[in-house]
Amino acid sequence: MPETVITVQGSHDAFHPAERGTVTVAVGFEGPDQAPVVARTTQGTAALVAGIVDRHDPDRGPVTWWASDRIQVWSHRPFNDQGEQVPLVHHAVTTTRAKFRDFEELARWVERAAAHPGVRIDGIEWALTERTKAEAVGDVRARAVADARLKAQAYAAALGLTDLRCVALADPGMLGDRVHSSGSPVAAAFSRAAKAEAPGGLALTPEDIAVSATVDARFVAS
Repeated sequence: MPETVITVQGSHDAFHPAERGTVTVAVGFEGPDQAPVVARTTQGTAALVAGIVDRHDPDRGPVTWWASDRIQVWSHRPFNDQGEQVPLVHHAVTTTRAKFRDFEELARWVERAAAHPGVRIDGIEWALTERTKAEAVGDVRARAVADARLKAQAYAAALGLTDLRCVALADPGMLGDRVHSSGSPVAAAFSRAAKAEAPGGLALTPEDIAVSATVDARFVAS
């Protein structure tokens, strides 16, 4: 009896609570004279970094990693509402990132930092630890393969075929077929209702991390 080729795509999603939150903070000033603008930005950055260094411990946290970029300085000559150029305006800014494992401490630190002149909170990125992410990716990949097999079994059964075996397995699009991909094996973040709240202060809502995997599989059935 000739074999029937069945090509399917399997996928699986899993959600995990965020384990790390990386906050990005800018410190910047502007004004007519460059020297005081640079000085205020440098001093503000030093104060911000000091508060991070006091909390930094790679193993126990609350800050497990941090980095601060070099100061950026530039000038421009804006136009007023009459279309006339006015004197130069000087700008200076730094960007600092800090990764927290303690979200309540992160909320408290963000609230205090945001109150300082020249400080702008540019956002918080939620993530898993590398170990958790590797385990999660391995699990969803295995479940995506199982999903592909279940689909192939259902198709084979509909055709009255019972003997099913896999002859090819690949990442989406690598089997040479134009199969629409509904996902990818990389992690993506989706908002979920998990809160980190400093008592009496700022409340943060970490995003759960959605780890997804999609595979293409080819089976033959008879």
